Amino acid sequence: MDEAEAQNAIPDAAPFGLFDEWFAEAKASEPNDPEAVALATATSGAAPSLRMVLMKDHGAELLGPHGGFVFYTNAHSRKGGELDANRQAAMLFHWKSLRRQVRIEGSITRVPDAMADAYFASRSRSSQLGAHASDQSAALNSRGEFIARIAKATATHLVGPVPRPPHWTGFCLTPKAFEFWMDRPFRLHERRRFTRLADGGWASTLLYP
Repeated sequence: MDEAEAQNAIPDAAPFGLFDEWFAEAKASEPNDPEAVALATATSGAAPSLRMVLMKDHGAELLGPHGGFVFYTNAHSRKGGELDANRQAAMLFHWKSLRRQVRIEGSITRVPDAMADAYFASRSRSSQLGAHASDQSAALNSRGEFIARIAKATATHLVGPVPRPPHWTGFCLTPKAFEFWMDRPFRLHERRRFTRLADGGWASTLLYP
């Protein structure tokens, strides 16, 4: 490893702090949605599914001493049902502009109602009305039916704040493991995995790419 490569190596550091550094770089370099993350869930029978969501909050002490990554969704959706049935999930951030990715594995909990209320109140009114109108993941007879439901929700909440639907909430993934991946020339990529210890600390090791 030459001097320049050594300076850019993935450090054996606290994984949340390292994520913050990489995320800050991604926000400066990614053309769209650096907070977009692939969320992998599974049914109680271990059948997997995957989709993109937007991370809305994260931190080393978010919602408890072990920290987490928060996203919001309709709890009646397919992913909401899977998260309730199987509380294990994984995330993958891929920042193409940086040629880096971060994998996160852990357990899922719902955020407190007050936190979901606060975030829902910060959304645009059109997004709030859409949350009332959409039975996310359910079969839809026609696009017109959906537009009609949006019109009905708009008429129902014509004035005043739009309340959060009780089924619309947030979920927090509390990490048990992180894996940071960095592109290297000649496909000699660099990978470092962090695993949470029983005392709450982290063990770290490099992996073959």
